Parts: sequence; C-alpha cells; structure tokens
Amino acid sequence: MTIAEIQRALLARGYDLGPAGADGDAGPRTIAAVTAFQRAAGLVPDGIAGPLTRKALAVADVSEKRAEPEQPGWLTLAAAELGVKEGPGAANNPRVVQLFADAGFAGIKQDSVAWCAAAVGAMLKRAGFKPSGSLAARSYEGWGVGLKEPVLGCVATKKRGNSAWQGHVGFVVGANRDQIFLLGGNQGDAWSVAAFKRSEFTSFRWPADLPIPAASKLPTTVVGALSGVSEA
Repeated sequence: MTIAEIQRALLARGYDLGPAGADGDAGPRTIAAVTAFQRAAGLVPDGIAGPLTRKALAVADVSEKRAEPEQPGWLTLAAAELGVKEGPGAANNPRVVQLFADAGFAGIKQDSVAWCAAAVGAMLKRAGFKPSGSLAARSYEGWGVGLKEPVLGCVATKKRGNSAWQGHVGFVVGANRDQIFLLGGNQGDAWSVAAFKRSEFTSFRWPADLPIPAASKLPTTVVGALSGVSEA
C-alpha cells in the first residue's frame, strides 16, 4: 500500500487527517491515526505502517469492525449528572467540586471556577479513560484521535468569540446541518444539553485506544438529544 492508500483506508474508518486528506504525505495526523488504528486492532502502536498494519488496513472486515454505536460509558455517567448545578451565591455544590478532584485538580474547591473541562475529564476518568490533564477546554483538541464527523459521545471542542485559546468542551449527543448538541457541564452553570453553532467547533475527538463506532444518525433537536441520553 502506498501512503495515500493507507490514508484513504484510515479516512474510510472515520479518522481525521486534516484538510489535506489523502495527500501522500505521512505527517503527524497520519501517524497519530495509524497509531490509534493499531491500538484498536490489537497491533503494536508504534505509528509505523508495517506489514501487519498494512494487512489489517487492507482487509474490509477488520477486527475493529465498526458496528452501530452503543452509548459509551462516559456518556452514561454524564447523563446521570443532568440538572446538577452550581451552588447558590457563595455556596459550592459538592458534586460540582468533586469533578475537579476526579479530573486531577483536587485543590480547587469553588464551583465558580470554569468547570466544563473538569466535567469532561471527570467522566472520562470515572469510565476508565485518561483525560487531557488540563482545565483548558481546548486542550481536548489534542486528546485522543480526531474524527471527520461527530459520533455519539465523542468529545467536541468549540471556540469562544475571537479568542485563540478560550472555548468550551462537552460530549456530542446530537447534530444537524447548522448545530451541534452537547451534553456538558458549566452550560448555564449546570449540566445540560445545549445547542451551539456547528461553525464554532474546532474538533471532534475519540479515545485513541477505542475503536471508532460506525457513523449513525444523531438526534437533530435538543429534545431528541435529551431523549437519547435519558433512555439509555
């Protein structure tokens, strides 16, 4: 297989190689995608597309065959937090404060500190996955592996205003042509499902050691997104 053929096989499995796509250049995104594929396929994750990796990529029905997605564990945990909000006034809701501890920032005791990244990190950690290790929402742009399109439960990052670093992060539970629906923390000072402009999103990410689920039709309204996570 040529590099371009390897890239096309990765793209077919849902990996994001950036705007260049299958350009025949084995850059950082291609190496990251190869490494993620190797982990999912049970191969040595060295980022080198050797004979075993090329053979796995060439097989249509590979061992990491993508099936209809089930609700991932971290999303089930996040759905159980819906409605939890910051404490009134100077009070601190211990369930919100606990998110910081679970995400690795036990020194933070106030729920007035922006906590969307803590919410994502805590749910990932509770589900057995390593979070980004940062409270910056857009730190998740470099976490896991990139997806071409959102799938149920993937981590999504978005920009805020014209800032080069400020943003928001949550879990995708729905999408339509113009909007992405996130289940996230610190949305209106609470765990909620909210709609954001698709044009504001900067990345869709998935754990690098977990097979990417098959693309499926996501709910296209907030009501549908809420129903989807509450019924699981």
